[in-house]
Amino acid sequence: MNEVAAQVDARTAELATNLSALLQRVDTACLAAGRAPDSVRLLPVTKFFPAEDVAILYRLGRREFGESREQEATAKVAALPSLVRQGVDSDEGLPDVQWHMIGRLQRNKARVVARWAHTVHSVDSERLATALDTGARAALDAGQRSEPVRVLLQVSLDEDPSRGGVAPDDLARLAEHIAASEGLRLSGLMAIPPLGVESDAAFARLATLHTLLLAEHPGATELSAGMSGDLESAIQHGATCVRVGTALMGARPITSA
Repeated sequence: MNEVAAQVDARTAELATNLSALLQRVDTACLAAGRAPDSVRLLPVTKFFPAEDVAILYRLGRREFGESREQEATAKVAALPSLVRQGVDSDEGLPDVQWHMIGRLQRNKARVVARWAHTVHSVDSERLATALDTGARAALDAGQRSEPVRVLLQVSLDEDPSRGGVAPDDLARLAEHIAASEGLRLSGLMAIPPLGVESDAAFARLATLHTLLLAEHPGATELSAGMSGDLESAIQHGATCVRVGTALMGARPITSA
């Protein structure tokens, strides 16, 4: 076995072990919360890790991947097919893969992201929603996608603008704006617990906001909350999607960016 193959095998074993442990954590948390295990999805957060790692996770059965930077994600979207299936042109894509944009999105990147994103977790303003809608409608017209972009409203639980998120008082207006957008589909909420705030309290407040949203928009059932260190608390409070990076992928690689 050559050195490259040995490295791939070692990384595959590492990711398989981590993935198995995480899926067990999710199942145990669901059991403790009185929920069905299939009511919560594990979203691997592959930002900062190479496309080769995404290909390994694909072979391990994962089909959803979370990214936070447009340029990095766009490159991985193009690279993944040829890594998974030798000889496949990258333009053909992998129809069963769903890419999630989980990081803050600049309006000038919205058109590109709308070509490949199944779901955007971080919409927090009408201006961003409008830009994403424009990009999504253009992608639909060009045949680059077959359905609207699923949108989660990122709600700020501490109302700190530097961390992103719409203020709770402005949530209803933004939801109405997105619900009326042809290229978008309002699908739920996302939040990150504020720094220094106990996770149970943060996720309890998020659950209350989600209940209010569902009263007006019954289709907005997704609740994206919980990461490596607090996914159990998020599941206890109704999360349907937990975004996990470190516990699955390991320590973030050192980058120059």
